Amino acid sequence: MLATFSAGFALSFSLILAIGAQNAFVLRQGLRRLHVGPVVALCCLSEAVLIFAGVAGFGVLAERAPWALEVMRWSGVAFLVAYGARALHAAMTADEALAAEGRAEQSLAAALSTTAVLTWANPHVYLDTVGLIGAVSATYETGRWIFGAGALSASCVFFVILGVGARILAPVFARPRAWAILDGIVGVTMLALAAKLALGA
Repeated sequence: MLATFSAGFALSFSLILAIGAQNAFVLRQGLRRLHVGPVVALCCLSEAVLIFAGVAGFGVLAERAPWALEVMRWSGVAFLVAYGARALHAAMTADEALAAEGRAEQSLAAALSTTAVLTWANPHVYLDTVGLIGAVSATYETGRWIFGAGALSASCVFFVILGVGARILAPVFARPRAWAILDGIVGVTMLALAAKLALGA
């Protein structure tokens, strides 16, 4: 049981480590200390739905409807290009620092809606989280739900560390230049992901 749980944990953690739109957004929320708890909770809830959908066999459905993956792929490309361009624009015009006073306001609804879009509009989440984890879990037969629980635990641990642990970096982001660099990295990453999706890589 422990070995199965650990295998799910290791696979999920390795998949989620790569920087992406969702991770970058959670990091930014953590740095700003804005709605971190609800954002992390939504990420974990989304992971639970996706992982256990894969474990339950959603991966098979995706194989039978490849057109759906194509729709998600091009929708993801469009979204990532728009998000990347916005981040690069912010990098070139950044003039804010991380401070307790005077920081930009953001509603909870806006934070959660952005989190939802960054999570569910990403085609990779269906290929990796649903498809790959679902396929691997099937090899554990009766232990597939334990495997899924391990995978979900890894995702939740990662998001908590990313959101809460970001506060350690707060002094660094007290300088506007640091925000410009972060936005630049995010922008380039998003555009690279968009190109990767468009090329079908």
